[in-house]
Amino acid sequence: MEETNARSLTVVIPALNEEEAIGDTISRCLQARQQIREEAGLAEMEIIVVSDGSTDRTAEIAQGFSEVRTIVFEQNRGYGAAIKEGFRQGRGDLVGFLDADGTCDPVYFKYMCKAALDQSADVVLGSRMGPQSKMPHIRRLGNHLYALLLGVLCGRVVTDTASGMRVIRRRSLDELYPLPDGLHFTPAMSARAILNNLRVIEIPMRYEERVGDSKLRPLRDGIRFLRVIIEGVLCYRPERIFLMTFVLFSLLAALLAAYPVEFYAQNRRVEEWMIYRFIACFLLGGASFVLLSAAAFTNRLVVLGPRRREGESFWASLASKLFEGLPLWTMTGGAVLTAAVLLAPAAVEYVTTGHVTTHWSRIMVGAFGLLLAFHAGVTAVMLRVIEIWKRQLDNATNADERLAWPTSEKVELQ
Repeated sequence: MEETNARSLTVVIPALNEEEAIGDTISRCLQARQQIREEAGLAEMEIIVVSDGSTDRTAEIAQGFSEVRTIVFEQNRGYGAAIKEGFRQGRGDLVGFLDADGTCDPVYFKYMCKAALDQSADVVLGSRMGPQSKMPHIRRLGNHLYALLLGVLCGRVVTDTASGMRVIRRRSLDELYPLPDGLHFTPAMSARAILNNLRVIEIPMRYEERVGDSKLRPLRDGIRFLRVIIEGVLCYRPERIFLMTFVLFSLLAALLAAYPVEFYAQNRRVEEWMIYRFIACFLLGGASFVLLSAAAFTNRLVVLGPRRREGESFWASLASKLFEGLPLWTMTGGAVLTAAVLLAPAAVEYVTTGHVTTHWSRIMVGAFGLLLAFHAGVTAVMLRVIEIWKRQLDNATNADERLAWPTSEKVELQ
């Protein structure tokens, strides 16, 4: 990568068969360049067009602009690959991109760059979801759904997860990469930025109807967008999915168990038909505990994956602490003791008479207690394994750092 310039912007325009729009898009960028530089306080702004395997006159038209650098891919590599190559060859300490189809106004770069510089933003998005947007209704609906999903899973709201115009600090790219090569490049970036607690700002902007045919396929690309959002959560915050599902399953189990518990408290017995509720509660309760242990396990496991800016959340930390020390012994001890009280009479009866007449409800609750105790013990061992791996990894890293010290520094420190 070339040396970067302070307070400068690299604008990348990825283009695949955009001969109808590319000339006008470049012209508008050149016309807005001086205004963008002056109002955002930039020393320089360069424009790079990446022809992503175009088979029409896109590359020829772009090469006709002497003030623009053109990169030509002989074969199609993908929307994201084109943007990343433009970033790699660019020199600006701010990098941005906009679609070549004429939908975005490059003048908005002045607001985005100013927000990035004045508010120390890592990523600035141009939001196309305002009332003046001419985005097709099906795509607008899809963007609302992705924004809602990302907000639920991440706890932060971005209205336009797939915006095709944005500015990023170059130094923040290391915390965003790797990113996919296809059209799902933009939602993947949004998910990673939010999940890794980067500072993300949205700037409302106009969005016009595109020139030419769209490359986006709503169903196919919509599924890809959904997948990269889920993968982003699983990469950086996997415990959130498990904790949310744990809460849902626990609430369902509690609702199903409420009536049998109330009936038993009043009558000291349960009805035979309640066996179906017991089975459902057994399954939901067991699944809830598996999800809780998975949240604890993945919360500890992420230390071996990509570095997160923000540490573990309160609830994820609490889930992990349930499987160590006093909480673990209290939980497993209570479960085993409850199971022993409920199952001991049946065990004694079977040993002495060869038959069991104990009511099925006691057997089921006792078995559930043993299952929880066993699963808690296994989870505690797995968490211990991760701690051992982490300690060995830290020791290896520290050893490598000591070996990398210059000899002169070692002499001075002695």
